Amino acid sequence: MDVICLQETRLSPDAVTPELTLAGYRSYFSHASKPGYSGVALLSKLAPDEIIEGFGSREFDAEGRYLEARFGALSIASVYLPSGSSGEVRQQAKYRCLAQFLTHLRGLVKQQRQVILCGDINIAHQNIDIKNWRGNLKNSGFLPEERAWLDQLFGAEGFSDGFRAINQSPEQYTWWSNRGQAYAKNVGWRIDYHIVSKTLVPTIQAAEIYKATKFSDHAPLILDYALSLSQLKAKR
Repeated sequence: MDVICLQETRLSPDAVTPELTLAGYRSYFSHASKPGYSGVALLSKLAPDEIIEGFGSREFDAEGRYLEARFGALSIASVYLPSGSSGEVRQQAKYRCLAQFLTHLRGLVKQQRQVILCGDINIAHQNIDIKNWRGNLKNSGFLPEERAWLDQLFGAEGFSDGFRAINQSPEQYTWWSNRGQAYAKNVGWRIDYHIVSKTLVPTIQAAEIYKATKFSDHAPLILDYALSLSQLKAKR
């Protein structure tokens, strides 16, 4: 893999030691100001032209939720959008984040950048993306307002769900509760995405949810693209 994006790293700056790096990769981290909270990382075999931390939000950049690597006109970002499951206060924060993040994405489009957003969006988009959709219609992560945000993103805003672009199979989940043997029974949610510019959809060659090894309550989402980062850098 050329690029690896990680979310909810929960690291403080002094916790990033050589043991946490991966041989052959350059490692970049964004930390939350609150210890042991949130955080994202991006690992790349090729040095990016530029690394951008945060998406211009005073409230949410302090939570370490966005790290963007630029290769020519291509932006690859590790993204971790908030969960609202702890209560109404965080749900309202989630709505604020979605609105601000959409403004940021529009800015990238205005700059004529091609975009691959990799990460935990904390929203299941359609009924096919969640096992018990009827029982979750009033729960954070599957609320009508959240799903409408993705409808807009995958519609008028010009982005695509990279995984669903080539895989329409049911029961494809990336997150399972730690309760009730959800993982063993595959009672899951697909809340992790590659959100890509529509112009990049033809370059997607394969998409996989990796379950051979269980790392956490999330499973890695892996997409292969017919793109050369070194060639993109050369066109800068």
